[in-house]
Amino acid sequence: MKKIFVLFLLITLQTQAQLGKSLFTKDPIINLENFDKQKVYWGYFLGFSTFDYKTDYKVPGKDIDVKGHTGFNVGLVGSLRLHEYVELRFEPGLYYASRTLTYSGFNKDRDAIREVKATYIDFPLMLKFSSLRTGNVRPYLVGGVSSTLNLSSNSKSKDDNLQQKFRVKPWTQNYTFGFGVDLYFEYFKFSPSIRGVFGFKDELIRDNDPNSPWTGNIESLKTRAVLINFTFH
Repeated sequence: MKKIFVLFLLITLQTQAQLGKSLFTKDPIINLENFDKQKVYWGYFLGFSTFDYKTDYKVPGKDIDVKGHTGFNVGLVGSLRLHEYVELRFEPGLYYASRTLTYSGFNKDRDAIREVKATYIDFPLMLKFSSLRTGNVRPYLVGGVSSTLNLSSNSKSKDDNLQQKFRVKPWTQNYTFGFGVDLYFEYFKFSPSIRGVFGFKDELIRDNDPNSPWTGNIESLKTRAVLINFTFH
């Protein structure tokens, strides 16, 4: 997650360094002056993400080490202006994610390690709260809820961790909160943002054996993620 955050800062700073003369001068030329007067507008985003799990246990003991890997995001944006400073946004996206789960207490990697890959289709409904525009810059906060379909959940598999098959529920629900900045250029608006995703329901499908060393002691398993999106309108 730290690498994702550093990447976000580096790209934002690089954008400012290359285009600072037109965006951050004392009296900049105002780009897309009437853009925010549109009732409805569209866009798309590309980005990076790191997905993790928040794990709660029935009995304190042998924890699971969860390592998230950098993934890729792509999606569309539809925005409906409700107020001068408030927008309702629908941002369906495709997210490729991967995690490595390492269980303690096993001697063989076959039993101790689970590579959990996921392909998510996310359906978020968001509210965007923008500040007053200053020149060609406008910071904002964003938050909302989403339902996410995991195409790689293995939920229909009869095999479980005994056969090296890690299973989760296909649908999850999440809260999302974040911040970003709108940068107005001559022909488009560029909006980098960083967001946190917090699942609020248990996602784990337990193994067939209620005393399974992989799932028996888990009270709940919930998604946690950091997203960096670069949106173009």
